[in-house]
Amino acid sequence: TVHGILRRSSSFNTGRIEHLYQNPQAHTEGNMKLHYGDLTDSTCLVKIINQVKPTEIYNLGAQSHVKISFELAEYTANVDGVGTLRLLDAIKTCGLTNSVKFYQASTSELYGKVQEIPQKETTPFYPRSPYGAAKLYAYWIVVNFREAYNMFAVNGILFNHESPRRGSNFVTRKISRSVAKIHLGQLESFSLGNLDSKRDWGHANDYVEAMWLMLQQEEPEDFVIATGEVHSVREFVEKAFKRVGKTIVWDGKDEKEVGRCQETGVVHVKVDPKYFRPTEVDYLQGDSTKAYQKMGWKPKVTFEELVKEMVDADIELMKKNPNA
Repeated sequence: TVHGILRRSSSFNTGRIEHLYQNPQAHTEGNMKLHYGDLTDSTCLVKIINQVKPTEIYNLGAQSHVKISFELAEYTANVDGVGTLRLLDAIKTCGLTNSVKFYQASTSELYGKVQEIPQKETTPFYPRSPYGAAKLYAYWIVVNFREAYNMFAVNGILFNHESPRRGSNFVTRKISRSVAKIHLGQLESFSLGNLDSKRDWGHANDYVEAMWLMLQQEEPEDFVIATGEVHSVREFVEKAFKRVGKTIVWDGKDEKEVGRCQETGVVHVKVDPKYFRPTEVDYLQGDSTKAYQKMGWKPKVTFEELVKEMVDADIELMKKNPNA
């Protein structure tokens, strides 16, 4: 049985789990229950945990957009940092310290201005955003609860993981959506920030399996989850357009740079400085050797397959509803 916490919103915000209700293999009636709650409200967390008495808790709740965290710094600290403490404290208040297994969604953003390449569990942290700094507090408070109260609490330091369900203001999904719209003649061009940002991108499917595996271990330990492969935003753009039969060639420099279609000469990609971050994270590459050695985990989906899946899904989506 899965219990989920849902933030109250005046618009529908369950779009990403809608399909579960239609699929009897994924969802048996009554096996998934949603509760209104919020990571900024400790009373409701205590109430829900006390009522549900869960055996596993996955803290995936966060203001998780790095760029927006510069504008919403205090809120990000409250949800991503103190919110994690509230959850851990709620477990303690409910007397479930010895029975609950707790998973904390840590992040490769902790490494920020990377101190070594590739990054592994022992690499020093150097966050470069309010998001990274808030997640740093969360990381250490999880370690502290593990050591102080013997709680089974772990950090999964997950590198970027994507899927067709990625939020539309994240760069990978923005690219796949825009490429789909361009392919269907619904859009001519779109703008991005730093094209030379390099990331270690994996598929959310593989990474969620790793989260679950961490809670099935004998001992609570922190793990880096990554593919070990690095690609630039520019490469993601090129692969996405290739999927719809377009070759992108680049012209110009810095904010004047554009990506045009080799076949038609039309400019499809522009650079807009408004997407640059005050402090940039240039290069992330994870080393998940420990996860392979201790849990037998390794990623199954390749970068090429990921891009293809995202573009194909968005073409289907935009065909059905051009305003999606």
